[in-house]
Amino acid sequence: MFRIGDFSKLSRISIRMLRHYNELGLLIPDHIDDFTGYRYYKASQLTVAGRIQVLKGLGFGIPAIKKILAEYDDAESLRKHLIIQYAQMQEEEEVIQKKLALLQNTIQRLGKDRVTMNYDVTLKVIPERYVASLRDVIPAYDQEGELWARLGNEVGDRLQMSSPCYSLAVFHDEGFKDSDVDVEIQISVTGNYEDTEHVRFKKVAPITVASAILTGSYALLREINESIANWISDNEYEFDGSMFTIYHVGPATEPNPDHWVTEVCYPVKK
Repeated sequence: MFRIGDFSKLSRISIRMLRHYNELGLLIPDHIDDFTGYRYYKASQLTVAGRIQVLKGLGFGIPAIKKILAEYDDAESLRKHLIIQYAQMQEEEEVIQKKLALLQNTIQRLGKDRVTMNYDVTLKVIPERYVASLRDVIPAYDQEGELWARLGNEVGDRLQMSSPCYSLAVFHDEGFKDSDVDVEIQISVTGNYEDTEHVRFKKVAPITVASAILTGSYALLREINESIANWISDNEYEFDGSMFTIYHVGPATEPNPDHWVTEVCYPVKK
């Protein structure tokens, strides 16, 4: 039997954490002396301590570790836990990579954009168009590519693009949302087509918009939105419909965000 200090050295777990694990029922001393209150552990408990450390190193939280320890000898159950954890950490990695890319882009632009934050805003009319349209609720804005992939799968190469060919996304929610966003993608076409399961072909009426061109990453949307908002206020217009973006050069054809060209459009009226 080992007192808590010795067990701490052997297991390489601090005394504070051993006490915490005891409170949580994760690693309970084999014996507690009624008179002194000393905690004693058996050598065999080092195996459990080692498993806890390994699972912590794999990113599992205490509740998950407690559940896994109870099933540790079941190889199939352990395998399922590890697969789920791997998938979750991959998702977390994707989020971190996006944040890192945003940080890098911001660092690179720091100083460069301080004198060029005022974007030129134009009042223009987007003409009547005949479009292939696909609208759905998606988990988040950055998953818009799922809609374009689905449109491509359903209509294939049979569409005849118009000239100019407007390729755009309309954001139908009343306000900004962190999840479950209502997005419609449209691409201008010529000819006559039958609707598919999700793709609808329709005419879109002319629309007056206040627009500005964004060159580079979508991380700059806040600045361009501010410029458009100031223009609308200064010229006494008001919003008149859902905001949309026209992709002149986008992720589908250009992997480098610095080369993207996006026209941000807000329908307006006097």
